[in-house]
Amino acid sequence: MKINMGRVLIGGLVAGVILNIGEWVLNGIILANEMKDFFAKCNLPEPGSSFLVIAVGITFVLGIVIVFGYAAIRPRFGPGPKTAVITAVLAWFCVYLYQNLIGFGLGIVPLRLVIIALAWGLVEYIIATLAGAALYSES
Repeated sequence: MKINMGRVLIGGLVAGVILNIGEWVLNGIILANEMKDFFAKCNLPEPGSSFLVIAVGITFVLGIVIVFGYAAIRPRFGPGPKTAVITAVLAWFCVYLYQNLIGFGLGIVPLRLVIIALAWGLVEYIIATLAGAALYSES
């Protein structure tokens, strides 16, 4: 069965919008003070507009990759929400769990922030993947 790349792109862009909004709410509102403290503690400048452009762009690419993953495993697990959640958890593991546990293990990220980020990211990825997968069809 052939993957419908047009539908992957459409679903992926929708997933990317949801992921970008979720990251903005998490980092720009919920953890805004902690992020400022983190950059000051590490003696780093706060991210500028060039970083934000890159982050937004790569997050759209991530949305497309996630929906591509959904399309790729769909023949094995079947279409629908169960497969979308499997895809979301896999993406969350590869992006959120891995890097947050590495940051925590290095003593860079406090446990409280790790817990908030992991919980937020899991919900965010599930919602984004369900939305993107809902737009995917093979025809």
